[in-house]
Amino acid sequence: MNSVPKPKEQKNVIILLSGGIDSAACVHYYLKEKFSPQALFIDYGQASMEKEYESAKKIASYYNIKLDIVKVDTSNRFGQGEIKGRNAFFIMVSLMKYSTFFGLISLGIHAGGLYYDTTVEFVSDMKTLLDKYTDGRIRIDAPFLNWQKPMIYEYCRKNKVPIKLTYSCELGTDPPCGQCRSCLDREILNVS
Repeated sequence: MNSVPKPKEQKNVIILLSGGIDSAACVHYYLKEKFSPQALFIDYGQASMEKEYESAKKIASYYNIKLDIVKVDTSNRFGQGEIKGRNAFFIMVSLMKYSTFFGLISLGIHAGGLYYDTTVEFVSDMKTLLDKYTDGRIRIDAPFLNWQKPMIYEYCRKNKVPIKLTYSCELGTDPPCGQCRSCLDREILNVS
């Protein structure tokens, strides 16, 4: 049996692109690391879908990468706060869509989150699951997992990641609501 290449040897990556700062930073990160990125946007009934998708398209266009979209009808409309299982769901949707893919599936999660699916433990659990489904052919990666949100913002600023193209409001309003956790993060970082 051939050994599975380590993540840095796998130069293909699917970035789960939400249209926010963290996933935009991921696109820049993988391009800088000489990966061949493509992006996936998932419409799962989130209130902010239209604004997020618009931003994801702008970011993909800016970096000249392919953007796919998957629409999953959950018959729910998700708004503010934790959506249990969301990141695991995104990974499983990616696995189903790209069943013959070889490389990384990347999430823009970071330290300081309040939810299980933004933790080191979650990434470890998902790595185990993906290894079992794909014999290590597809791996999860979260390059900013140990960074706090201000560190990602500083990375974006230093590397000229187009933050103005991003959108982060859980309610999907225009202008953003200013009250949800995503809006409060942007306010703390002084991102308009």
